[in-house]
Amino acid sequence: MTAGAEAPLYAGSTVVPLADGEVWNLIRAEARALAMREPVMAQTLRLVTEDRSDAAALAAVLANRLSVARVDERSLAQLLSDVFQADADALTAAEADLQAVMERDPACPGLLHVLLNLKGFQALQTYRAAHRLWIDGRRDVANWLSNLASLVFGPDIHPAARIGRAVMLDHGSGIVVGETSVIEDQVSILQNVTLGGTGKETGDRHPKIRRGVMIGAGAKILGNIEVGAFSKIAAGSVVLKPVPPRTTVAGVPATVVRIHRVDEVPAAEMDQTIV
Repeated sequence: MTAGAEAPLYAGSTVVPLADGEVWNLIRAEARALAMREPVMAQTLRLVTEDRSDAAALAAVLANRLSVARVDERSLAQLLSDVFQADADALTAAEADLQAVMERDPACPGLLHVLLNLKGFQALQTYRAAHRLWIDGRRDVANWLSNLASLVFGPDIHPAARIGRAVMLDHGSGIVVGETSVIEDQVSILQNVTLGGTGKETGDRHPKIRRGVMIGAGAKILGNIEVGAFSKIAAGSVVLKPVPPRTTVAGVPATVVRIHRVDEVPAAEMDQTIV
């Protein structure tokens, strides 16, 4: 967790990180208030309001959603809880992801909404658990969990991919992230984006997305190429060559159409235009 820092989450952010425990305290307060207003949701909200650790609360919400695929919810919740309890970095990353959505999505009413309803966030946290299992050598269950998340939430994220913090998968539907992909901190990715290979290579064959990048809806980035920090990929583009830092690329195939100012952070601004 970020401990009472006064600096923004990252360069260009307007959000100051919450102190230790405050993310989950706010979520629990929102859940208690919502349960009072909407009794029909009380049972679902117990996943958050019951006396359990932060890691167990995140695990309970994910397991509840994933269990629609006819798996044992208790066993799944225990697996996820064990992972988040053991991997403090994964839980810290989840908190940064929650705050990133609050900052970037003007339609988002609160942290609880992100936790309970946004499948992009839920898919990303399930990936974080699967990635930890992959790193620990439990690759069969990591692949199983990754496939389950794809069936339930939509995004197809290989558990070996490396994804940083303060990442937003906006809407989430149709996102594909290949095995050797790297997504650094503070990246925003919209629906139907593919980080894929070219179909001819083995080994390290997927894109490297540097910090601060925004990837527009429907964009395809193919091959072991780098998208430079604080760049923007316009919606529908097909990127086959490296993208310089602080540029906008657009088209099929994509070419540079704009050079950014040094203070622009596309991932935080979420500006879909290319002018």
